[in-house]
Amino acid sequence: MEGDKKYITGEDLKQHNKEGDLWISIQGKVYNVSDWAHEHPGGDVALLNLAGQDVTDAFIAYHPGTAWQYLDKFFTGYYLKDFKVSETSKDYRRLASEFAKLGLFEKKGHITMYALASIALMFCVVLYGVLCCKSVWAHLGSAVVLGFLWIQSAYIGHDSGHYQVMKSRGYNKLAQFLAGNSLTGISIAWWKWTHNAHHLACNSLDYDPDLQHIPVFAVNSTFFDSIKSCFYGRHLDFDPVARFFVSYQHWTFYPVMCVARVNLYVQTFLLLFSKRKFPDRALNIVGILIFWTWFPLLVSCLPSWPERVMFVLASFTVTAIQHVQFCLNHFAADVYTGPPKGNDWFEKQTGGTLDISCSSWMDWFYGGLQFQLEHHLFPRMPRCQLRRVSPLVQDLCKKHNLSYRSLSFWEANVWTIRRLRNVAQQARDLSNPVPKNMLWEAVNTHG
Repeated sequence: MEGDKKYITGEDLKQHNKEGDLWISIQGKVYNVSDWAHEHPGGDVALLNLAGQDVTDAFIAYHPGTAWQYLDKFFTGYYLKDFKVSETSKDYRRLASEFAKLGLFEKKGHITMYALASIALMFCVVLYGVLCCKSVWAHLGSAVVLGFLWIQSAYIGHDSGHYQVMKSRGYNKLAQFLAGNSLTGISIAWWKWTHNAHHLACNSLDYDPDLQHIPVFAVNSTFFDSIKSCFYGRHLDFDPVARFFVSYQHWTFYPVMCVARVNLYVQTFLLLFSKRKFPDRALNIVGILIFWTWFPLLVSCLPSWPERVMFVLASFTVTAIQHVQFCLNHFAADVYTGPPKGNDWFEKQTGGTLDISCSSWMDWFYGGLQFQLEHHLFPRMPRCQLRRVSPLVQDLCKKHNLSYRSLSFWEANVWTIRRLRNVAQQARDLSNPVPKNMLWEAVNTHG
């Protein structure tokens, strides 16, 4: 004790880093969130990943100013004795404060209204093309339009998951329900679960689920050691099958992206019918049932099976554009192992992201996610403001000698394929054999 204040050290705080005993520090004050973790709107994974350390930067990034008033009930009475703030964090917090004073987190523009209107229009076009037209080209065009509808719906779901895009929380949840579950067939609950973990542990090989694609892809040779996924709670086995797929991943990348949507459907069902607790389970299931009612019925209205298969594959292939974009933002960026650290929040976000440079008239196409670093640093900021703050983020990176990478869409593809090819070549190296991989060695030895 010093005066009227009680202190604990950072080492003491680290001892409270597990479920049931979960403490965090925000601006030097220590909070016990053990009993509240499962009620956390962002999920318990976010708290568990940062447990036992100072999380001020992450808290500022994810919470509005109104959230501070709810912290007092979790205060332990302790302060962090060796609490220090890096110069990078000071500048980041100062920048976040300036943006808040300018109202940039509240000025959402009319993007949501335009997006919802375009989604409704595209849905009508799809219905007309399938139900009222007999031409195979009209059906193919409808499939393409449906693919773009899914892309724009995903952006609405993404935006509404990060901040309130509607006037009330109820309408915001309705937007998630319609744009996410009902129109795309992908659960907003699954998205929140994985996406929040991705943001907090950006490009951590064992904590970020968005990099854990064994047996199909590996962005780093560390996966060859069959590391344990701390997100899924299981080992990512690098067996002979995984080695085979990874060895050709730079060739299979784009074809896999064309059917990547199937994996999202599977992941949705695995979560919805699992024992894991998450909010609005019934609502999520209803939304998924709506999708799996209208979509098969729509496809069944096509005159023949070849056209039905063409329709599904074409619509899925269009959404590959978005799947590729998500990979471009992270696959070729820096990676690390271990949990995220609260004291290098800014540094980890800059290292784990790549921006895609484009003209302002293309912002609708990328959904604002071409400003990936800006989005990761300020996830609550509406996408219409990201281009405005980008120069300030660049200046801050330059000041602290941190990387700010902005590539053209073509360059980002080249970087990603180069990364995948380099890892594939390492996987083919017979000096790093996988146990019991005799078939692989025989095929590659004798051609």
